[in-house]
Amino acid sequence: MIVCIAEKPSVAKDIAKVLGATTSRDGYMEGNGYQVTWTFGHLCELKEPHEYNQQWKYWSLGSLPMIPPRFGIRLKQDKGVEHQFKVIASLMQNADSIINCGDAGQEGELIQRWVMQLTGAKCPVQRLWISSLTEEAIREGFQNLKDQSHYQSLYEAGLMRAIGDWTLGMNATRLYTLKYRTNDGSQKNNQVLSIGRVQTPTLALIVRRQQEIENFVPTTYWVLTTSYRNTTFNVVMDDEEQSEDNISREEQTKQTKTKEKTPKGFKTKEEGQVILDRIKDLPFTVKKIEKKKGKEAPPRLFDLTSLQVECNKKFGFSAEQTLQLVQSLYEKKVSTYPRVDTTFLPDDIYPKCGQIMNGLKDYFHLMERIKGQKLRKDKKFFDNSKVTDHHAIIPTGQPIIGLSEIEKKVFDLIARRFIGIFYPDCLFETTTITGDVDNIAFRATGKHITDPAWKVLWTANMDSQDSSSEEKTLPEFTKGESGPHIPDLAEKQTTPPKPYTEATLLRAMETAGKMVEDEDLRDALKENGIGRPSTRAAIIETLFRRRYIRKERTSLWATPTGVELIGIIQEELLKSAELTGIWERKLRQIEQQQYDAHQFLAELKQMVSDIVMTVMRDNSNRRVSLTEEVAKKNKKK
Repeated sequence: MIVCIAEKPSVAKDIAKVLGATTSRDGYMEGNGYQVTWTFGHLCELKEPHEYNQQWKYWSLGSLPMIPPRFGIRLKQDKGVEHQFKVIASLMQNADSIINCGDAGQEGELIQRWVMQLTGAKCPVQRLWISSLTEEAIREGFQNLKDQSHYQSLYEAGLMRAIGDWTLGMNATRLYTLKYRTNDGSQKNNQVLSIGRVQTPTLALIVRRQQEIENFVPTTYWVLTTSYRNTTFNVVMDDEEQSEDNISREEQTKQTKTKEKTPKGFKTKEEGQVILDRIKDLPFTVKKIEKKKGKEAPPRLFDLTSLQVECNKKFGFSAEQTLQLVQSLYEKKVSTYPRVDTTFLPDDIYPKCGQIMNGLKDYFHLMERIKGQKLRKDKKFFDNSKVTDHHAIIPTGQPIIGLSEIEKKVFDLIARRFIGIFYPDCLFETTTITGDVDNIAFRATGKHITDPAWKVLWTANMDSQDSSSEEKTLPEFTKGESGPHIPDLAEKQTTPPKPYTEATLLRAMETAGKMVEDEDLRDALKENGIGRPSTRAAIIETLFRRRYIRKERTSLWATPTGVELIGIIQEELLKSAELTGIWERKLRQIEQQQYDAHQFLAELKQMVSDIVMTVMRDNSNRRVSLTEEVAKKNKKK
């Protein structure tokens, strides 16, 4: 008998249907030589400290660091879990072979491997690897099963991640709680100061941004403009002229995207007033008219993070809510595997794209422009080198049936992005008018979209990419024309950084705290991002649950406890997104067989030991106090 084990009952039923295992049993389906069973996510977990050493049951600084000589797993203490595990164990102990049908990713591999280890299964194991749950994908997957050994490095990376989180979290949480918690014997101050490998640097990002805002001192400057023929022209500063002479437009664009913008204006009112007085009664003359054609490619397909960002900006969905919705779309077979970190498709998907498009019947009206044409294949979207285990999130082409209203919203974003990659680039014309008043240059720029192309897929009421909102047309000017104008000198102030929203925080986690707009640069920084696409939502929820952060409308703010906790942590490795990102990269390298898991484990143990020693030597007698919210929460417990 062949035993298949999936990660959820719903997925197991889809697989069982394809395999012909149609007879329902207690905890599994059976038929046609197959038994298809399931887990409920994690059935197993790493053992608790006291299960390695009885002395570790009690929290004391003297017992730190807690580093087991060998890590072990245990079954979660839950009656439903225990019952299902007995079913799985019975099936596996009598199986001729096993097929691991867990989610095709690091976490899915770890979940199923631990279950198989705990059952003591000895028979051969193969791996099903699919990116969607359609019948076609499942059949194709079963025709291309691979031996479990092919995914050993994936398992090792997941195992090192779990061990790393356990070792750092258990030790640092006890260390900081015992060393820095306010201890006056009251119930109020019985709080655990939770430290985590990803949650703490994420909290630090929020705290630092909050402190930047609180400590921000605005700078006053003055901006000189003039109105000619109902068009506002901005004065051209000397540094602007120089930058345009010395560097290319492409380089200017790159610098704008990667560097913080500085205000362009006069430092004192007097400087601006001198120029205004000089030009106010003199005519404005058009000196130069430049017209340049440009094009804009369709937006990239979604990975999980970019979809969470878009749903947060458009619909106010939390990262966790979006993850649940897109997971549901995957299980309903209308979209592909969601827990991905690439926006690209492999070349072998291209031949299937026509069939997928034909399945999107509700979107036929949006395909008129490309109807009857060969589908575009652009390297911006199809690139084997940018795809590892899974490709970007796209529709499967299956009928859209039984979706809730909010699921439809998420699916709509995915579908339009997918259709968009086959559309031509949007074409536009940029017009720059340079004027002059007594050798003082002024400039105005306008943009006119000549062919919206893919932008017709979005409408003004649902997407910020509406073409009309991007147009800023100018009147027709003639070189040499001249006339009166109305100058104005306006006082401005620099503004503080904006607080994080869930959307911008997800981006910061993805790029280890560096906020960039350039897609290629973002791709490069993903290697050092903190957390995985599938876990970032849970990390943010954990910070809310522990009352380290709060939400005010869409903005995220640290609570006083969160601020104090980050303030008391001196070890940069615990709170630096950049350093944590380097550790995250090592885990990815283990998966890619470019880094040794044993070396990672040795470095982890040394790092935790060093942190313990450093904190133990702190004689500052600092303490972290509680917010009222946290105190009430602990009292209820």
